Amino acid sequence: MIGLLRRLFAGDTPDIVLAGPRDASDIAALHGASFRRGWSDAEVEGLIAERNVLAHVARRGRTVAGFIMSRSAVDEAEILSVAVERSWRGRGLARALLTAQLRRLAGAGTRRVFLEVDESNVPAIRLYARAGFREVSRRANYYPAENGKTAAALIMRRDLA
Repeated sequence: MIGLLRRLFAGDTPDIVLAGPRDASDIAALHGASFRRGWSDAEVEGLIAERNVLAHVARRGRTVAGFIMSRSAVDEAEILSVAVERSWRGRGLARALLTAQLRRLAGAGTRRVFLEVDESNVPAIRLYARAGFREVSRRANYYPAENGKTAAALIMRRDLA
């Protein structure tokens, strides 16, 4: 009965849960659809298997609508990738994934979180800024862009403690 009520009131919102090996192919497919160079199933499965990697997926039934993955070292972490399936974009799913990941990292004693983002990815930069990240550096000519040009990678940081 409680499960039925939860589904009725949850609406269309996916559940955010820790990712496991069975999510590797869905994560790899979503990563490949979202970035110029996608990860293979084996790469994702290898990452998920690492003790210092934390991965969450946003799942609606059997469908993975988004994911986030980070790697920790001592008291720092780096967000490796965040992606949301195109039909779910603009609904706050990336923010929910980021919030879940940051809470889990903070609970594990992480004090600082870093990430890098293409300077032309305005929605992602806006998301990270609203989540408390600030630009601390940039890598010029890091990402390939259209017409043989390049874009800088913005290095962003958020302190958790």
